[in-house]
Amino acid sequence: MIKIYNTLSKNKETFKPIQEGQVNIYVCGMTVYDLCHIGHARVMVIFDVVRRWFDILGYSVNYVRNITDIDDKIINRSIQNNESIESLTQRYISEMNADAKALGVMSPSKEPKATEHIQDMLSMIQTLIEKQFAYVAKNGDVFYSVRSFKEYGKLSGKSIEDLRAGERVDIDRNKHDELDFVLWKSAKPNEPSWDSPWGKGRPGWHIECSAMSSHYLGHHFDIHGGGQDLQFPHHENEIAQSEAVHDCKMANYWMHNGFVRVDDEKMSKSLGNFFTIRTVLEKFDPEVVRFFILRAHYRSPLNYSDAHLDDAKLALQRLYVSLRGFKIEDSDVDWRHPLAHKFKEAMDDDFNTPEAISILFELANEINKSKSAPLADLLRALAKTIGLLEKDPETFLKGDEKISLNIDMLILQRYEAKTNKNFKEADRIRSLLLESGIVLEDTPQGTIWRKE
Repeated sequence: MIKIYNTLSKNKETFKPIQEGQVNIYVCGMTVYDLCHIGHARVMVIFDVVRRWFDILGYSVNYVRNITDIDDKIINRSIQNNESIESLTQRYISEMNADAKALGVMSPSKEPKATEHIQDMLSMIQTLIEKQFAYVAKNGDVFYSVRSFKEYGKLSGKSIEDLRAGERVDIDRNKHDELDFVLWKSAKPNEPSWDSPWGKGRPGWHIECSAMSSHYLGHHFDIHGGGQDLQFPHHENEIAQSEAVHDCKMANYWMHNGFVRVDDEKMSKSLGNFFTIRTVLEKFDPEVVRFFILRAHYRSPLNYSDAHLDDAKLALQRLYVSLRGFKIEDSDVDWRHPLAHKFKEAMDDDFNTPEAISILFELANEINKSKSAPLADLLRALAKTIGLLEKDPETFLKGDEKISLNIDMLILQRYEAKTNKNFKEADRIRSLLLESGIVLEDTPQGTIWRKE
């Protein structure tokens, strides 16, 4: 049985689905006004693995990851670019999908846009007003009354008193209480707006996810996920909205992946240590980036640096090298094998990918000793469950085809030099290739090479 660390209970719990054999997952997605960054990559990869693992366990998975396509940042960027909001958001949705595909992330079951669910949001807000959890301010904004929801703070562990004493909140004279948050923003000149019972306006950010999750997964679903930065106030506010409207628990399990840090500092644009996925992929193979993300437990901080990615590249190469020379057959995992059983135990224990990957290296070591084709098949099959080792080993280790042809030509010249006992020339070619990051290995079957 799989165990999940539940942020709501602050404990690791055995997963029990609401509906037998079915798992419903909602993950907060991207706000599409710019290229995705490495923090977004972590969310995409982590919950892709969660989704894949439930698949492996035989569940029918309904995985919803939303798109925020209307908010202040999007409006401001469209004005800066002199570009329509629709053009801007669609362009960055396409870029996001390209990044996700490169990282081996499967498409969600559903990927709804916020603007497609305005009516759902209006209906929820109207119910909140009727049940006296929300109110219409003098300026036409609609606010959620935080004090009206007695369990506010149960996810983050923050009490109303703590929030009043220490939290920075928006000062808005239209609010009844400084802790209240906006559900509906009254229209400003030249901004997109929709009709509502309270006048033209647009939704607040928090109500979007409450509306979309309930639309696709129902009022009560299994797992809600996202980055640790969303735990408060976004996810806290979602709970307050959804549970006030539906009179039931929103999600049974809340999963939050840890922050991405850059050289031990939190990644942020203000610190100038901000990396887009696209920038990282200019330097590193996408599978190296995925492997790097999965080497850390999803709840731990992930410390980004070129040195750590270089180390991940070398480690991933070791796994691919162990598969070299085998005709790998696509096959199901034999979970009765002791190492496969250990791999499953690791993944069932709160998706412990670092432990699972360590077992892949145990297998690789066994393959290097025994040259066993069945073990090579098992290594490939286990790795594929988390989206790794899906390439041909030679393709991964050698890379660009044109470069490969030039290297093969130099290896042939080196072979001819050795045959003619011109060892000085053979050594020169080896050194030349090594300077270019190409490592040669002389084997009984001939010389093979890989990128350093």
